[in-house]
Amino acid sequence: MRLAADEDNAFVAFGLSGEPGTDEFWAAARTPVPVPADDGGWLTLFLWRGSPASIVFESWSEPVPLRRWRETDCWYAEVPMPARLRVTYQLLVGDAAYADPFNPDGAGGDRSLAATPDSPPQPHWPAVGGDDVLPLPRTRLRWSSERLGGRRTVRVHPVGGGGPVVLLLDGDDWLYLHPAMAAFDSAVASGEMPPATLVFLPAKDREAEFGCRPELWEAVRDELLPLVAETGVPAGREGLVVAGQSLGGLSAMYAALEFPDLVSRIACQSPSFWWTPDARALPDPLGGPVGGTVAARLREGPDLSGLRCAFDVGEHETGMLPHCSLTETLVEEAGATVRVSRSPSGHDRVGWRHALVRDVAWALG
Repeated sequence: MRLAADEDNAFVAFGLSGEPGTDEFWAAARTPVPVPADDGGWLTLFLWRGSPASIVFESWSEPVPLRRWRETDCWYAEVPMPARLRVTYQLLVGDAAYADPFNPDGAGGDRSLAATPDSPPQPHWPAVGGDDVLPLPRTRLRWSSERLGGRRTVRVHPVGGGGPVVLLLDGDDWLYLHPAMAAFDSAVASGEMPPATLVFLPAKDREAEFGCRPELWEAVRDELLPLVAETGVPAGREGLVVAGQSLGGLSAMYAALEFPDLVSRIACQSPSFWWTPDARALPDPLGGPVGGTVAARLREGPDLSGLRCAFDVGEHETGMLPHCSLTETLVEEAGATVRVSRSPSGHDRVGWRHALVRDVAWALG
């Protein structure tokens, strides 16, 4: 379906008035603008002012080039979107990426967020503009890890006075791109989850650290958690919750399998259960054995009766769904208490935000 601007009406079908390219038009411009499409999805208008550009979506679509409106400085694209989609995007101009200047909802200085009108809300997550600087937790740890090598900065935030440790993998994304600290504060204040202590753990080498290897979890057990305990921030280790996405979700599941005395509650969004040691060498990394290394380990019959595990994956992640579905079933058959859900997104952190808060609250029980 195409509602494209015609010679007379410009973008009136999208509710925009004024002649494109004029100061009046740009003063009122707001994007993205979705309108219903015949197939039950949405046709969404994006705008850019200036030079040729393309829209780059995170893991959902190939880049979409923008077209120029007549001889003006107005560039536009009408993008068909399916029902129930929340997605991160950038405007690519040459080699430089920019946030959408007409969209007030962003994630860092070069990313914007879009959601179709039928996407469920994400309570607790405030809109953040591209120029906004997110507040950081007051407690900052300099962790020099002998097991992992190198130094990294770990932030610690007691929510509602502090409580069980919630370890957020890829912690820098949740600090600097998405306002997780504010979201968890709001959830605790509303009574939707109990007090907890958030530990934002950054990754230095995701491929190495989040694969099915013990070094990360030995370092968390023997180095990081004692360091957190020394800060004086209330941080009980009983029932440690680990929340991870993609390879981080794989690592959370690995920790629950191999370090059950340490990790007994996990929240996994779009976990990379396709992973095997040689998967990256395949033409299609997701085309290997369904469930990968984790499924093979689960077939050995571990006792997961002490595990509380929440799984979530995007509705639009067609390649991930078989791997996740099989693993979810095997984990439940191993005795774990399991929660399964699907989010209206692709493989995209903005789609994981609601499940992160909701599933951590559920894991805390």
